[in-house]
Amino acid sequence: MHTESRCLACGPVPPLHVPEHIGPEIVSSVVERIMAGPTGETPAVPLWSPWPLPPGWTVTGVGWAGDDRTGVRATVVACAGPAPLGGGPADVVFVAEEPGVGLGTRLAGMPGPDPGTRLTEALADPGPGHPEHVATAKIRVGGHPTPLWPVDSSPDRSAYAGEARGMWLHAIAWPASAGHLLAEDVVLHDLTEWTPPELVYGAPSPYLHGKA
Repeated sequence: MHTESRCLACGPVPPLHVPEHIGPEIVSSVVERIMAGPTGETPAVPLWSPWPLPPGWTVTGVGWAGDDRTGVRATVVACAGPAPLGGGPADVVFVAEEPGVGLGTRLAGMPGPDPGTRLTEALADPGPGHPEHVATAKIRVGGHPTPLWPVDSSPDRSAYAGEARGMWLHAIAWPASAGHLLAEDVVLHDLTEWTPPELVYGAPSPYLHGKA
């Protein structure tokens, strides 16, 4: 018998909570849950969402990992829109998490709780013709330029990892070519600080409901 949620492969893990629907009232309830957890010494986990949204994109889901004992330890926001290179729709999820949670690696299709080893490899091996590593994706997070490096993922998607506010930041895109969205002028805003009333919502993301 165990008091915590467990993964057969990874052991104890915080349970993931994903509302069935998405809309402003759902986002508001998730923000309230996030802000109810910190004690004052522990910073709240950000709820990163693109803002402004890229043209034609919508928010398609939110979720959080944790329980009443530990509070919120990871958050996820899903978005969908036209693929940056054409050819149909694309989906991107943004994960913020404390070390050891494993939500970002799970959505990327990687084993283990953190991308640390794979990120080290990405930093150490920039590829031919590069005297030093140059991040493939540079976005603005909370007003600050933030590099994201490509890490291993399942072949049907692309995954990037970095750090923001002392926590892991993951971006996972379907199909793999949708990762080119991160080469554009993407700005992530923390919805726990302010939720824009102009956010547009779409159909619930299948990747937060078991497809990933």
